[in-house]
Amino acid sequence: MPYKRPTSPSLLPTGSDLTKAMAGIGMAFAATPSPAPNVEDTLFAASVEGMDRDDLRVLSVLLQWLEVYQPWINADRLFRAVSTSDSPRVRAFWAAVGLWLGKDRRLARLARLHEGARVDLLREGSSFQLRRRGEDPRFEGTPLRVPAGVLRRRASDVHPPEEMAKRHPGLRFRILMGLSYRAEMPFPQKPPIVRAPEVMALRG
Repeated sequence: MPYKRPTSPSLLPTGSDLTKAMAGIGMAFAATPSPAPNVEDTLFAASVEGMDRDDLRVLSVLLQWLEVYQPWINADRLFRAVSTSDSPRVRAFWAAVGLWLGKDRRLARLARLHEGARVDLLREGSSFQLRRRGEDPRFEGTPLRVPAGVLRRRASDVHPPEEMAKRHPGLRFRILMGLSYRAEMPFPQKPPIVRAPEVMALRG
C-alpha cells in the first residue's frame, strides 16, 4: 500500500507558521514566506483558520487564491485532506467551493463533503446581513450562506502565477507541465523545454 502523508488538522500549521506557509504559496501576507510549503495542506489549514477560528481575512485571501490558482490544485490530495476533517463548517466551506468552481470536474466532487442544512459563515447577524445585502454570488445555492461584501475580492491579495513560478518549485512545475507524476517528483529537477507563448514569461 502506498504511503499517504498524514493530514490530520492537529498536524497542520497554525499561527505564524500558517501565515508563512500561506505567503509561501502566493498569498500576500506580510510575513517571510516558508520555502515551498505543501500547497494542499496549506489550503486546508487556511480553511480551518477561516471557518473554525472566524478569520475572515484569511478566508477572503484563500478564495482569491483559489480563483487564480484553481488549474494547478491537486484535487485528489485536497479532497483526501479535507475528508479527514470532522468540522461541519470546514466541510461546508469546501463543499461550497466545489459548487462554485464546479466547472472544473476535478474540484466538483468537493460538493459531496457536506450534507444537510446550510451553514452561516457569520455566527451572529447572518440573517440581518443577508436581508440587507443579499448573498455573495459565489455562494448562492451552496451549503454556505455568505452575505455580500463580507469576503472581499481583491486581486492584489494574491501574487501572480508568473511570480510564484520563480519562487515555489512545486508550483513552477505544475504550471509548466500541468498536474502530473513528473511535476510532483522530488526537487530539484530540470524544468522542461516549454515553447508555448502563454508560459514563456514563466521561464527565468
